[in-house]
Amino acid sequence: MLQQITISGNTPVPIRPLIESAIRSELRMLELSIERTEGQLRCFEEKYNMTSDEFRHRFETGNADESLDFIEWFGEIKTVQILNFQRQALEVVTLN
Repeated sequence: MLQQITISGNTPVPIRPLIESAIRSELRMLELSIERTEGQLRCFEEKYNMTSDEFRHRFETGNADESLDFIEWFGEIKTVQILNFQRQALEVVTLN
């Protein structure tokens, strides 16, 4: 879905480089957050000897206890999904 926005400002400073820089910075922050979250997922996978996909399926179908660890693990799975969607959205942004 093509989305378009217009940004204007009454400023002597060029806006385009600022926006490009902000997007690059946000992408870097998203990458760091994804790496950290994936590290958390690996810790859970090692601790419980199952993949996050297997765990997610068990959790969503009610075949896993609702322990604090499992709730946190499920939250980390959802977090990495959201972060990846945000990264993918910013990676395809073009400024004209």
